[in-house]
Amino acid sequence: MPQTITHQFDAAGFDAFVESRNEPSWLTDLRREAWDHADAMAWPDRRHEEWIRTDNRIFQLKKYGLPAVTSPDVAPKPQMKEGVELGGSIETADSFTVSESLDPELAAKGVIFGDLSRLSEEHEILIREHLFTAFDPDYDKFAALHAAFFSGGQFLYVPRGVVIERPLHIGSMLSDGGTDTTHTLIVLDEGAQATVLHESNGVTADAGGLHIGAVELIQKAGSNLRYVNLQEWGHKTYHFAHQKAIIGRDANLQWTIAAMGSGLSKVNQSVDMVGPGADSQVNGVMFTEGRQHLAYHTQQYHRAPSCHSDFLYKAAQQDKSRTVWRGMIKVDKDAQKTDGYQRNDNLVLSQTSRADSIPGLEIEADDVRCTHGSTTSKVDEEQIFYAQCRGFTRKEATRMIVIGFFQQIFDRITIDSVRDALSDAIARQVREYE
Repeated sequence: MPQTITHQFDAAGFDAFVESRNEPSWLTDLRREAWDHADAMAWPDRRHEEWIRTDNRIFQLKKYGLPAVTSPDVAPKPQMKEGVELGGSIETADSFTVSESLDPELAAKGVIFGDLSRLSEEHEILIREHLFTAFDPDYDKFAALHAAFFSGGQFLYVPRGVVIERPLHIGSMLSDGGTDTTHTLIVLDEGAQATVLHESNGVTADAGGLHIGAVELIQKAGSNLRYVNLQEWGHKTYHFAHQKAIIGRDANLQWTIAAMGSGLSKVNQSVDMVGPGADSQVNGVMFTEGRQHLAYHTQQYHRAPSCHSDFLYKAAQQDKSRTVWRGMIKVDKDAQKTDGYQRNDNLVLSQTSRADSIPGLEIEADDVRCTHGSTTSKVDEEQIFYAQCRGFTRKEATRMIVIGFFQQIFDRITIDSVRDALSDAIARQVREYE
């Protein structure tokens, strides 16, 4: 580890962590309860269905210290905000909030955007009402540890009927060997609209570190949210996250995830449609190389009638890397007129890479339309042949096919800077194939 570890994820470390923070008593009490639960929990059992394809036995928490208490000397890596006029921005490094800004016009309309811990005292009632209402601190030991030690989080609140025209940006940097435990809480009141661009980066492609994070997206009736997350942690980083959205009546969510980084990722992503007419579209991109292992478990939970969900994940694997996608459409008995769709496509680029794809349905209602699908294939030799007939070399043809494989995801994205950033990220991964 490049840095000296002062405090660890233990009882002494927790006491020191709490003492170093200037937070209201209700938040400290919440943290103490979470720590007691985390301390009593066992690590996830490899024999459990959720972990049977992801081996975390090599992971050792004691190798990592707590989040930074002073600003690390780490330069940001903005990608999605290039050429974009922003309405506000938050930058963190090793969970330490380095900078935060919000357009005064938005602040005058009641928009709140800044460091979650700082705002927990200024806007106590608002944050207490929503914090940990989507995220479950008792889901597993990683969730409980996050609840106890989250730091440098972000909070966005958009009041009723307010439309934010310009995107808001969140940048999370992780130093080599550093720790990030940021918690993102986004609340859109009735009829509100916003776009949030969130990117997570390591200082170098091979940097190590630990991320134990969570995202909560809470949308009231008629709201509209576009949330984009580009994850490019260093390839020696452990990435554990719980991400969940709760969507109210006639609200719309477009959630785009691009996962290129980390050495081992285990992410649980759930969208709960709790109000009639809720609509969600989730777009996922995974590209792995070396010995990367990325596991994403998704859930479309239809709790109310007449809701629509559309999940599309595409993944490409190189070298000895592996992706795991485990999807579930869950429909409660009262959620009639449900329309749910999920699909996972994989492009295996080597003889030693692997893709696990497990779609699933759990339906208790009887008037629904739910479909799922999964494909796994190699680069089509016939496509290469026809491209060569038109003057492309084999290497050029293969690269073009790999990049084109993700075009369906790009076509869903309406933000030019996001499309460009994802395309560039994939282009950096794709090699010259023989």
